[in-house]
Amino acid sequence: MKKIILSIIMLSAGMVAMAQHAPGTVTLQPKVGLNISSMTDADDADPRFGVAAGAELEYQVNSFFSISGGALYSMQGLKGSDDVDVTMKLDYINVPIMANFYVVKGLALKAGIQPGFNVNSKLSASENKVSGSVDMGDITKTVDFSIPMGISYEYKNFVVEGRYNLGVTKVFKDKELNIGGESIDLSGTDTKNSVFQFTLGYKFEL
Repeated sequence: MKKIILSIIMLSAGMVAMAQHAPGTVTLQPKVGLNISSMTDADDADPRFGVAAGAELEYQVNSFFSISGGALYSMQGLKGSDDVDVTMKLDYINVPIMANFYVVKGLALKAGIQPGFNVNSKLSASENKVSGSVDMGDITKTVDFSIPMGISYEYKNFVVEGRYNLGVTKVFKDKELNIGGESIDLSGTDTKNSVFQFTLGYKFEL
């Protein structure tokens, strides 16, 4: 019986150390990183590389679980793969709300929901030193929803994280885009955002 009790105590002591911060702790994490973004139904396109930067607050509920929320400026979109250099620039302020599960010390699996608010929507193109851009604000939805899923590792308050943001709402409204007098019908288009995100952050206890 003593051995069983001792084993339970030792197991509990080891489990308490899952998270880097004590239960009840609130931390602020500024972070910056890289987006590799594309869209569904865009098999012939290349990804757009952009910046992700912002901050997140995290509340440590217990040694295994925490909740976090934040705001990140996220450069998304895609690039054309034709001879003409075409870039679709879709920039958002994303608000990830995450559940974080610490499986070993410092290592967390996470998932949540993420509304995003479009702040820039342009289509840029250049060919033979001639360039131009088209504002796509009228055809881009103001609010975008996605499901962020990822994994992070914290060491001495530094946090390395990888996430995948799976879009669940259509990027564009059912309208026509006019480019150089030509119309592109977007009705019926089911294009959604698809973003891989890698960041480095640092946690400050508040």
